[in-house]
Amino acid sequence: MNKAEILVIDDEAQMRTLLEITLHSHQYKVTSAVNAKEGLIMAANHPPDLILLDLGLPDKSGHDVLKDLRQWYTNPVIILSVQKNEESIITALDNGANDYLSKPFRTGELLARIRSAIRNIQPEDSNRVVTGTDLEIDLTARTVMKNNELVKLTLTEYNLLALLVRNEGKVLTHQYLLRAIWGPGFISQSQYLRVFIAQIRKKIENDPNRPEYLLTESGIGYRFINRQ
Repeated sequence: MNKAEILVIDDEAQMRTLLEITLHSHQYKVTSAVNAKEGLIMAANHPPDLILLDLGLPDKSGHDVLKDLRQWYTNPVIILSVQKNEESIITALDNGANDYLSKPFRTGELLARIRSAIRNIQPEDSNRVVTGTDLEIDLTARTVMKNNELVKLTLTEYNLLALLVRNEGKVLTHQYLLRAIWGPGFISQSQYLRVFIAQIRKKIENDPNRPEYLLTESGIGYRFINRQ
């Protein structure tokens, strides 16, 4: 084994077996827990690189487990759940999940989400982000370059873009972004977000109508993708 360690917290034996076989075949080290209590203990005793968390656990809601984890665990958590309603997805993402996949899911998509999440684990002092060959974002210098030319962003545009970049690959909900950039009094003002996302796309995307970097998660929020 020469890749990341993944902890699966899921009470369904068949799902645990499927995940263990799939992940082992791609050189991941896998440990499994059958309930919330066991999962939290395992995560605390030996923090993994990533956690796959089911929401429908027998002894505690997966949402509550996620809240407990986020008190100290900073690595990625991907939710795997049969719950497909928008409210559950938004709640999980607001509580700190990095991603959300509804069961049943495609194995290839799961592996891609895992690779993306693990790739984005960076030291706290890693501030420089270079994307592809045409976009460079330097969070230390607070500059954005497009095709080697300086992109002029307003303060709000930059702060919004920087927040998404720092959470690269992770879906940030509308409410999270509005609260972080404009404050708690603006969490219902989704039009602010649409306007500023559109402005940023005009400045950094090759085709704002077909964005490559700032992607929309319909009804949920936005994510920044590193196109290296």
